[in-house]
Amino acid sequence: MSNVTPARLLSLRLALAAACLLQAGCASLVSSAASRMADNLSTAVLNQNDPATVRDGAPAYLLLLDSFIEGNPEDPALLSAAADLYASYGAVFAEDPARAARLTARARRYAETALCIEFTPSCKWQDMTYPQYEGTLSDLRHAHAEFVLSYAVASLAYIRTHSDDWNALAELPHMEALLLRYLEIGNDESRAAVYTYLGILATLRPPALGGEPEKGRAYFERAIELTGGTDLAAKVEFARGYARLVYDRALHDRLLDEVLAADPDVPGYTLTNVLAQRDAQALLASADDYF
Repeated sequence: MSNVTPARLLSLRLALAAACLLQAGCASLVSSAASRMADNLSTAVLNQNDPATVRDGAPAYLLLLDSFIEGNPEDPALLSAAADLYASYGAVFAEDPARAARLTARARRYAETALCIEFTPSCKWQDMTYPQYEGTLSDLRHAHAEFVLSYAVASLAYIRTHSDDWNALAELPHMEALLLRYLEIGNDESRAAVYTYLGILATLRPPALGGEPEKGRAYFERAIELTGGTDLAAKVEFARGYARLVYDRALHDRLLDEVLAADPDVPGYTLTNVLAQRDAQALLASADDYF
């Protein structure tokens, strides 16, 4: 399981949680005071160079969001915020696999409910054939983009923590199609992260089981290009997902050496860059045994 990729969304959902605290149930996120609080908290978390501080602080927000959902079970903004925070925390900080599986399962439930409220066809996705599911995606619009991304990220986190479940793995094509649709309707600032997610999806399985490593490589390279290489997590996922899958030791070590040589203190990426460097060290340390 990856420890890095969804981490950037953690800051955004901490920010949303703070806004919810200021606005009695997250009915709207428009007050200037809440907006300033959200922006400041998001920036502070993204620029935090001590992951333990974020790790130790996030559970309080998880419980607060759960309590808000008890009182507002059909608030899609609140459900989406909780889904993203649970997915991020489960994927980034939950070291026990069983705990990670529980947290990401809750994330998936919240995200499904939020998207179902905003986009009715998604309520029946689980019962549709793939062609039927794919046929609904053209009806998604920009107004659905936030909830689509929340659902996709929660689903990706869920799939990665349930990788021994063939039913979960069978959803990989569905998630790829959904993320590709997001690229058509979503916001530019999320595009690099979405390409990283697409790269992960394409490389979760070996080619014999349906994996598409070369497609994954193209996605990872696009993600790196869009950030100018400042998002070190994309390089770590490239090494972990693609280079290890195709046993390309030279590419693997080059990417990870670049990550370790980089200055992690980049505005907007510091937290995830610090986490990426930790992962890079671990991957290099295990490379001789792997290759």
